Amino acid sequence: MITYTIRQMRKPDDYHAVAELINFIASEPTSGKLLEEDDAKIPPGQLDYNEEGKLTGWDHPKWVAEDTQGQIAAYAHVWRAPWTEPGELMFTLVVRPEVRMNGVGRAIYNEVERWSTEVKASRLTNYMRDNDAASLAFAERRGYVRERHTFEPVLELATFDGGNLLGAISAAQNTGIEFVTLADEPGEANERKLHELYRSTHLDIPGFSGSFPWFEEWKKWSIDQPGVRPEWIHIAKDGERYVGVVTLQQNEQTQAMYHEFTGVLREYRGRHIALALKLLAIQTAVSCRVPYLRTHNDSMNGPMLRINRDLLGFRAEPGSYKMVLERSY
Repeated sequence: MITYTIRQMRKPDDYHAVAELINFIASEPTSGKLLEEDDAKIPPGQLDYNEEGKLTGWDHPKWVAEDTQGQIAAYAHVWRAPWTEPGELMFTLVVRPEVRMNGVGRAIYNEVERWSTEVKASRLTNYMRDNDAASLAFAERRGYVRERHTFEPVLELATFDGGNLLGAISAAQNTGIEFVTLADEPGEANERKLHELYRSTHLDIPGFSGSFPWFEEWKKWSIDQPGVRPEWIHIAKDGERYVGVVTLQQNEQTQAMYHEFTGVLREYRGRHIALALKLLAIQTAVSCRVPYLRTHNDSMNGPMLRINRDLLGFRAEPGSYKMVLERSY
């Protein structure tokens, strides 16, 4: 029987091997370089508790399982941000496919369980592929329940034909809406307007919990992310007010683009602004010669599902279940 040592991830030595593992479950590939850059953005952990005794603050410990030959066979990452719901910890756990079912997943999960119990987390959350029956069973045996279903559909751009849909752009413009990009309106004042639009529209996303990052953190994890450019952030304006946005992010390895966020203020919905923004994003992607667009949807977000699936023709792909374990102390 193969034996494994569970240890903390060593930085920067383990980044490449960990990226290989994450790519077994990620919809778009990452790299050791990107993982290292993300870690550099996060200050040392500082956990605390609110007046109700629930876990607050932030931290992001990482562990790997290493065999006797020095190969990393499994990886676990637990994290929370300052804006995460009090009490909650998110985690990722992945095991190299060829060594699954031999106890290594259980061993590294025990480390997740130990640490989360030590810090008195009252809620553990993990996203698992909806077609991974073994992982879902692993979680359910440990008390996790399926809370939500999310999807990451794909639009093949070589065959896309907007047809009559393109009229949504001029229809929105005829109501006084102007479309620009962040490249057209640079500067912190406009970035702060965009931050407020992100914040307001995130509150309406099905399943959204916690609070929203303040400006500096939002900027770090959204418009300053690798693969995001100002000219790929499409904004709908009513006068000087930002009322809708679509943001694209390009993956360096696949050259595909991720339709990272779509948001329209509640009082401007029903005017085809979201459809117009998505069509502008598709035109941008086509002009950049990317092979496909990928986006994400919650199963409870009927209006956005209708736009992506029924109008634009995004192809259904296997999704993920949000698996949640509630605990009390």
